[in-house]
Amino acid sequence: MKQTKAKQIRQVVILINQHKAEAYSLSASMQQILHKKGIESQVIAIANKEEPLVFPHPVDAAICLGGDGTVLSAVRLIYPAIIPTLAVNIGSFGFITEVCKNEWLEAFELFEQGKASISERSLVQVEVKRASKQVFLAQGLNEVTISASGISNMIWLDLYIDQTDAGKIRSDGIIVATPTGSTAYSLAAGGPILDVNLDALIINPVCPFTLSNRPLVVGGESKIVISVRPDQRTRISLTVDGQIFFPLNEGDEIAISQAPVKAHLITSPQRNYYEVLRDKLKWSGGMHA
Repeated sequence: MKQTKAKQIRQVVILINQHKAEAYSLSASMQQILHKKGIESQVIAIANKEEPLVFPHPVDAAICLGGDGTVLSAVRLIYPAIIPTLAVNIGSFGFITEVCKNEWLEAFELFEQGKASISERSLVQVEVKRASKQVFLAQGLNEVTISASGISNMIWLDLYIDQTDAGKIRSDGIIVATPTGSTAYSLAAGGPILDVNLDALIINPVCPFTLSNRPLVVGGESKIVISVRPDQRTRISLTVDGQIFFPLNEGDEIAISQAPVKAHLITSPQRNYYEVLRDKLKWSGGMHA
């Protein structure tokens, strides 16, 4: 966590999920409030956009309206710019969108006053090389997944960590997740939950044929390389944050590491990460926990 300093906010961009009608009305209300504060704002609908956003003026802060999926898209579109982002959930709150819609102004004003904290979230970067030529490059906030395109098909992969042969993986797939992504697909696949501020990556085989292949947590500086072995019996695809898809070929080499730039998320004044975990995962201690 990094404590903010009081600063004059002049330009704000509001990124909205265009499929949520409430996002339009709430963004209009936000613009009116920001205008009264002397802050200029621009609304951008981000669904179906993948090219990085280019802003005509320096942006002091971003507000993201939607759910966790909207934040995943927004972070990729902002990258590599470092823009403090207030993630507002139009519903209640999510794992990433800690701020509810009726709390946004309080959280924003605390950021203005230098009384908010910034959570610096590691991103994962993935590069695919085919015959030594780069054919794909992307960043994600949650995870990179390599998996069989068909149902009930296993794939063969070679795993290297910091140039060390870490074994052959025969499984339904493999997930490389960030601490933020530890509560997403990796968790559903039996992976551990990490504090979002840790400098680490999770390597998590999905339904491995060899039961000794277990989730592995490595340091954030680690360089992970996964090679697609020949003679696969199914098509293989790569997915970033469950939103970007890229088909893989036999012989492809996938290099995965932390991205050089982190996402800066403005934290909620109402709840911290462990309170979010407790409430979202129903850690009540009762019969329905």
